[in-house]
Amino acid sequence: MQFFSLSRRRTDAFPPDAFTPERIAAEGQRVKELYLAGLLRQVWKRGDMGGAAILWEAASEAEVREACESLPLFKAGMLEIAALVPLEPYAGFGPAK
Repeated sequence: MQFFSLSRRRTDAFPPDAFTPERIAAEGQRVKELYLAGLLRQVWKRGDMGGAAILWEAASEAEVREACESLPLFKAGMLEIAALVPLEPYAGFGPAK
């Protein structure tokens, strides 16, 4: 099953300089690990604020939440998941009924 998450950096609680190059590199490394594991399918940097949009492939929402919670910025309280949505196939591409 696929899921879509939208996260945001908690800039209300953490100043910009708290998002150090080392923290961002650790986040990037974890994202690569999740991609190589086949759980994270695609990732985009948000264009409107700090954060990401991620397409996940998982057996359950709990599995995706566990993956999100493994991200270093999330663990540090610097990232929040604003939305986590299960996705279903679009029926418009199937046969007409």
